[in-house]
Amino acid sequence: MNLFLGLGIAGVVLLALSLVFDGILEGLFGGLLEGLGGLVSLPVIAGFLSMLGFGGAIVLGTTGAGTLAATVAGVLAGLVAAALTWKLSRALMRDQTDATPRNEDLVGTSGSVVTAIPADGYGEVLLRLGGQLVKLSAKSRVPVARGAEVWVEAALSSTAVSVRPVER
Repeated sequence: MNLFLGLGIAGVVLLALSLVFDGILEGLFGGLLEGLGGLVSLPVIAGFLSMLGFGGAIVLGTTGAGTLAATVAGVLAGLVAAALTWKLSRALMRDQTDATPRNEDLVGTSGSVVTAIPADGYGEVLLRLGGQLVKLSAKSRVPVARGAEVWVEAALSSTAVSVRPVER
């Protein structure tokens, strides 16, 4: 029973280490394991090892079955845990996020002036980029009063835009 519990604890420790030292097993083998699609990775090995240990300990402690039956049950539980870990990690690796907004994405958006913009000078506008409010420096050919609605004509830099007032 102590051997099984030791394997289970070793699996949990290995899982914790895999969170801290992500990719160390792959690095130790110099990319040799990359062709296996993550099948042999620290989280998968940790899942197998911990379920082998804890599953075997549970079977050994709760039934009258011997060590061989506990080992078989632990291996089966370990294989299930390894397969689920592999599937989950593959699903997480395929998860795609939206593209990072770029300066060009601001062109054509509307916003409001928070600091008046003098003719050919800089003021500030509040725009919505990627669902977030962004305050940027703004330049306009004509003066624009505070609170006026504007359209972005061009992105001058990552912190400044060229705007024109919205005609009503």
